Amino acid sequence: MNANFPPGAALTAADIERLDFDKQDGLLPAIIEDPTGGVRMLGYMSREALRATFERGRVVFYSRSRRELWEKGETSGHTLEFIAARTDCDRDTLLITARPTGPVCHLGTPSCFGEPRAPLAFLAELEAVIAQRIAARPEGSYTARLYAEGVTRMAQKVGEEGLEVALAAAVESEQKLVAESADLLYHLVLLLASRGLSLADVTAELRARHAGQR
Repeated sequence: MNANFPPGAALTAADIERLDFDKQDGLLPAIIEDPTGGVRMLGYMSREALRATFERGRVVFYSRSRRELWEKGETSGHTLEFIAARTDCDRDTLLITARPTGPVCHLGTPSCFGEPRAPLAFLAELEAVIAQRIAARPEGSYTARLYAEGVTRMAQKVGEEGLEVALAAAVESEQKLVAESADLLYHLVLLLASRGLSLADVTAELRARHAGQR
């Protein structure tokens, strides 16, 4: 492979023609992972499907049975928000990172392979649930109510939960510390979402710090 096109590097729309679609009759298998690395499903993409994915910002597949493009969630509303596309060393398989907005499998489960195997995969599901609550604003939803109160109130809650975590670490049981940490993490995810950010952005910052040994 060309040194300027290494496996694992994020693709752009301009890279589509450099992929090896000819090996499998114009299609590439596309593994879908969430931002935590949890595998959600396998689909197939043609050149047109991958191009549409870049253009729409949502994952688009090629249906081998219907012989047409189909956008994930076009009937259920459970879309896959496109984040990045990568290819393997042979340029004949895609790894698509996407943020689910609901169950990925038609059976109503988060993954077509059963429960996500990555330990932190539920965090992506939590982000999806929070995004759905923000969009739908269902009556009685704590998430929707707190979001409506604004960034200042959400930031205040993060501060309060952070203090409770510190106190639990100092004088409470391990289970209490875990419970308070869960509260903090939930409120942090909500606060990030209110600013158009996600845990993937936080992870990217941590990775950059590690790479730079900051």
